[in-house]
Amino acid sequence: MGQRHDPYLSNRFLVEIDGLIVGGFSEVTGFQSELEMEEYQEGGVNHHVRRLPKGVKYPNLSLKHGITDSNVLWKWYDDVRQGTIERRTVNIICLDSQGNRKLDWQCVNAYPIKWAGPDFVAQSNNVGIESIELTHEGILRD
Repeated sequence: MGQRHDPYLSNRFLVEIDGLIVGGFSEVTGFQSELEMEEYQEGGVNHHVRRLPKGVKYPNLSLKHGITDSNVLWKWYDDVRQGTIERRTVNIICLDSQGNRKLDWQCVNAYPIKWAGPDFVAQSNNVGIESIELTHEGILRD
């Protein structure tokens, strides 16, 4: 009988920027890749259209986390806002149920293009969430 391989849970992950664990993130979205296709009508072939890959597009990556005293992400965004673009490698790390590193994806040449602070609501006791949106040039899987 084969060995059982349970899927990894989506709530067990880390975000690492240039080798440093930046903080505990609550959500990562926009983590995808899509081939752009070009249609080509071949002469004499009337029953189908050929579809050929022409490029890959990557949407922006959005990272959300509870606000803390750390200003690492704000400083990076602020530097870009003032014209100093520092591209960094952002790793999304999937952990197993024991906290062991299992899968890594690298978003290469990333830098922040949008920052959003928390919504402050006096009647709420929820954690304040900060988000930062990153553009990047591709995803690699280790």
